[in-house]
Amino acid sequence: MRGHYSDVWQAIARAFPERPAVVTPTETMTYARLAEESGALARHLHEAGLRPGDAVALLLYNRPEYVVALFACFATAIAPVPLNYRYRAPEIQALLADSRARVLVYPASLADVVRDAIADLDDPPLLIGVDDDADAASLAGATPWREAVAGGGELPATPPPGGELRLYTGGTTGRPRAVVWAADDILPIQLYSIYTTAGLPLPQTMDDAVRIAADPATPPTVTLPLAPFMHGTALFNSMNALALGGTVLVLPSARFDADAAVRFAIDAAATRLIVAGDVISLPLVEAAERAGVERLGRVDSVISSGMRFSAQVKRRLHALGEIAVIDLLASTEGGPYAVNVTASADDLPGELRLMPGAVVLDEERNEVQDLDGGRGILAFRGTLPKGYFGDEAKTRETFPVIGGVRHVMPGDWAVSRGDGTVELLGRGSAVVNTGGEKVYPAEVEEALVQFPAIVDAVVFGVPDPRYGEIVVAVVATVDGSDVDADELRAHLDARLAGYKKPRHLSVRPSLERSPHGKVDLTRLRSQVAALTDAGAPTGTMRITR
Repeated sequence: MRGHYSDVWQAIARAFPERPAVVTPTETMTYARLAEESGALARHLHEAGLRPGDAVALLLYNRPEYVVALFACFATAIAPVPLNYRYRAPEIQALLADSRARVLVYPASLADVVRDAIADLDDPPLLIGVDDDADAASLAGATPWREAVAGGGELPATPPPGGELRLYTGGTTGRPRAVVWAADDILPIQLYSIYTTAGLPLPQTMDDAVRIAADPATPPTVTLPLAPFMHGTALFNSMNALALGGTVLVLPSARFDADAAVRFAIDAAATRLIVAGDVISLPLVEAAERAGVERLGRVDSVISSGMRFSAQVKRRLHALGEIAVIDLLASTEGGPYAVNVTASADDLPGELRLMPGAVVLDEERNEVQDLDGGRGILAFRGTLPKGYFGDEAKTRETFPVIGGVRHVMPGDWAVSRGDGTVELLGRGSAVVNTGGEKVYPAEVEEALVQFPAIVDAVVFGVPDPRYGEIVVAVVATVDGSDVDADELRAHLDARLAGYKKPRHLSVRPSLERSPHGKVDLTRLRSQVAALTDAGAPTGTMRITR
């Protein structure tokens, strides 16, 4: 079925206006209200001068307003651009400039960050402020969200052509780049995830989609994304729940509260959780065990993508009910490449099985996924995004045409077993994946050497049982002197999101670089790994010599 999420959501809103679409612990937004507020926001954006092809940046944690804004943008062919709400002002400023966003939707709790981010922009975006903090002062010229959606308005019956979704990724691309998905392509790509995985027939028409949503035999879909909407897995799975006429549960908080998540999942009868590997699942199962929960309500599936998800934590999830754990290997640029599905603890550790469209390419770009022991880079050759926004060179590099077919190759190496399964070897670059967030070492190194006492720095990741990896740094200082910890923390706080800051920083007189400027990373990793504090929370930093 060709189509558009906006078409499906509008059809379901007309057919079942009183169904709950988005639910928080204190509020229920029906499909009728979702469509009404989206139409009002679409009108507001049009009156502000936005047209198809323009961009709206969403600097929000998971909130109902996020879904409303997404709907309004899709319906009007305006590009929604999710931004990482953990970013600091300089990082946000860079992405606003890069994305050319005409409007920025932000929560009042981030007003100070937004004020600093737009201060030096030549063409700052129009502001829409979401009231999440009664004590926060409104920014000059900002339109309160309630005013933006109060004037009424209708969504276009059919979205204009040319709509996009732009998802920023750090990945192996150096600075963050926006991956551009054509809005018309996303629903056809997701049909397998929406329908086939639920044992449902694929709809051929919009009427079929509505009939499936209306069928009492269709399993109820109540999705609780515990990973943020700014990541594709949480965003797409929430969009898919609405395409089935289901409900998206939202805990509107910038900080993950595992105890609240357990209570909400049970009380709201969640059927699916979207997590980010161990970083969310571990505190979640710990909270359930503390509360004496023997079964996680009606939850029957847990989905994670793109980060470490250990067998030990999966085992504890399986103990909380008949829960299928779906561990995807995917990227913002495309995929999924492979999936490890376990239905019970007996299936652990499971196998990483290639998905349709995924291949393994050796160094000569020959397919070796059918060979036992075939070693190469994972690639995908299904429907793909357009590329990176404003970066044709990087697009050509990441999306090569091989044998006349366009592929995506983010850089993950694997060994095939010849039976459709692979063993993942890791990313062939220096990127650090910590708690589902990707950190590019060069950016952190640049921030470190801007500190007056530091003359050289190297940043890398070391394994961590909860976060997959943690960011660590080794620095050289002027005359081997000590670093003032408080001053360095303040320096980094102003420049980097908390998850990018090194959890451990080792001060040395020299990094002992070779004549070619190389650092012996193997030696440094082994020295530093034994000193790291794996129990420290994200954003903290311990300094040693």
